Amino acid sequence: MTGMDGVALPAGSSLSIFTAEERPDLWRRAAPLFSGIWPEYNMHGNRSGEYFGQLVPRYARFQLLLYDDDVDRIVGRGRAIPFRWDGSLADLPAGIDAVGLRAVSDDSAPTAVSALAAEVESDRQGQGLSRLIIQAMAAATRAAGLGPLVAPVRPSMKDRYPLIPIEAYSRWSRGDGLPFDPWMRVHARLGAAILRAEPRSMEITAPVADWERWTGMELPQPGDYVFPGGLAPLAVAEGVGRYWEPNVWMLHATAGQHAGS
Repeated sequence: MTGMDGVALPAGSSLSIFTAEERPDLWRRAAPLFSGIWPEYNMHGNRSGEYFGQLVPRYARFQLLLYDDDVDRIVGRGRAIPFRWDGSLADLPAGIDAVGLRAVSDDSAPTAVSALAAEVESDRQGQGLSRLIIQAMAAATRAAGLGPLVAPVRPSMKDRYPLIPIEAYSRWSRGDGLPFDPWMRVHARLGAAILRAEPRSMEITAPVADWERWTGMELPQPGDYVFPGGLAPLAVAEGVGRYWEPNVWMLHATAGQHAGS
């Protein structure tokens, strides 16, 4: 069993945690494994390739794999990126596109790390592996002498409430005070705090024909559409579908740093 400082792997577990820097061979094997867990439209961000495409080798020490030794299988992947941030809400980028683009274009020394994605193989979901991935991201952040770790969280049940503004949805909570949304709740149980909602986090603008293929819907006239897997409505006009994926920024204060106002 191979772990990282601060990551509590289950006793007797056959899981190991590696970075892409340590095991580039495993990282290459992981590339085709996780695309199916995302809605198809989510794979076509207008700007996401500019930063996801630079994660390895440039930021290999922040890219993580959960590997099950018993079955020689990669069961989880975490992707993160270091960026410059002064710790204030005013300087916090406007979502996942903005943080990724700042990271790859700013020559200043990074001070923090942003999670980008935590992915678990479909048949291993519900086993607490996503929690391990987040803990590994925090450990990699500490090991690099950076902090805090922040995450532009993609709420896992927001697609059931696409007409509710993300600002309102992010404030929903259960009777125990934890967030209503299950994925936000995983972060909160690890000590993360909500910083703010981002209604315009990742841009996906494409011809209507592409959107019809991705969603399996006909979009016969201009207007706003609710579609399968969408967290917000799709706006169709002049033959183009425009969508902004909303996220919720959450803060893991891995190095004792906190966001200001």
